Parts: sequence; structure tokens; C-alpha cells
Amino acid sequence: MQKDNLELLLKRVQSGEMNTEDALKQLQKLPFTDMGFAMIDNHRAIRVGYPEVIYSEGKTVEQVTAIVEHLSESGVNVLATRATKEMFEAVLSFNPNALYNALGRTITVINSTIKESESYIAIVAAGTSDLPVVEEAYETARILGNRVEKVIDVGVAGIHRLFSKLDVIRGARVVIVVAGMEGALASVVGGLVDKPVIAVPTSVGYGASFGGISALLTMLNSCASGVTVVNIDNGFGAAYSASIINQLK
Repeated sequence: MQKDNLELLLKRVQSGEMNTEDALKQLQKLPFTDMGFAMIDNHRAIRVGYPEVIYSEGKTVEQVTAIVEHLSESGVNVLATRATKEMFEAVLSFNPNALYNALGRTITVINSTIKESESYIAIVAAGTSDLPVVEEAYETARILGNRVEKVIDVGVAGIHRLFSKLDVIRGARVVIVVAGMEGALASVVGGLVDKPVIAVPTSVGYGASFGGISALLTMLNSCASGVTVVNIDNGFGAAYSASIINQLK
């Protein structure tokens, strides 16, 4: 249940349009639903503004499908990350409006109108190999109600490409920088903008990158002020935090 739905429910009781018994039946679903294999947090959108997001990796197709169906019944927009094509096809069988981003491995189901923000988030990627993380961040930011601009393949090996996109990057309210290898792009961007920079290290790189640890350490040790860092390949976490910043009143 979202805040708007709860407010509408209370107003209907207040006006006499709905009796308290029927209202209580709807409220019984709060704060969670025990599905046996998962405890669905129905109260999350009321507490923090966004409904629960499904992390699909490690879950079965049947589990993901059941959670998507349950969340959809409440009318919230649904996001599943790290989802497989098989999971998407199972969701699509009962919800033809479901969409799959194969590169970002996300399933989205839009059940209510998204009000897009006036300000935007810029997602800046060092290389094409970073695109899976970029797409996860993009889908997350979009379903949370943000306008998004992507700037792709502007890593430090050809830094002049970045400079040609500075107007777009500087116009954002918050910037997500996605980079693997040595992860230097976050420091470069942090030294060029006056906005918060959220750095995402990716697991892209040869053996000495240690699956993204090299980029992570570079970003954590950035001498550019205003750079914060999320976990390796965590496009979702970066976009969620960026959304909160972008929508601050």
C-alpha cells in the first residue's frame, strides 16, 4: 500500500463511503504478508516512499513470479533486479505489461502512473562493458520517478569524450559514475562538477582488477570531494540513493 492509497482509504471512511469493517480488512494486509518463503513488506512504501524491490538472484522462477504477482495486486510499480529471461517469461504469462531489460537483467511492471522529476540524474559510464550496471541503475531510477540522462563510453583512456558531454553532466542534480578497470573516472568527474557523485565500481577488467576490488579501492581513496561509493556492480543501490537526493524538496 502506498501513502496515496492509505490517505484515500481514510478519507473514504471519514466521509462514510466505506465502513470501518471493510477498511480493517484492507489494513489487515499491513505491515507484511507471510508467503512461507518470503515476508513481503507491504508497509515499506508508506515508511520510506518506495515499495519493496525484488532481488531475484538465488530465488526460483516460481518465487519471483509469486512475489511480483502479490506486489502487483497492491497496485504498486514492481522492479525485480538480477532477473533471468525465464523469470520474465513466467511473469509475462500473467502480466502482459511486464518489460524486460536483458542487458540490465531487470523486470519492471508499471501498475500506476509515474510522475517524472523535473531535475534529472546523469549516469556516466567509462566503457561499453559497464553497460549492464548502467542499465540496472537506469531502470531503477526511472521506475522511482526520475528523469535520466545516460553518457556512455567516456572513460579516461579517451578523456576528450567526457569533456564533450560536460553540459549534460553538470546539468544533473546528482551524478552516478560507473567504471571498472582502475575506476579513475569517478575522481575525474568529481573534480569537474558541483553535484553529488555516486561511484559504482564494476567487475570489468583483467585479473589484477580482482573482480572490481581495484576500482572499488580507487574510488574509496578518491581525492575529489563529494564522491561516495556503493558496492561492486550495485547499479540498483546507486540509483536508489540518487533518487532520494534528486527528489529532496
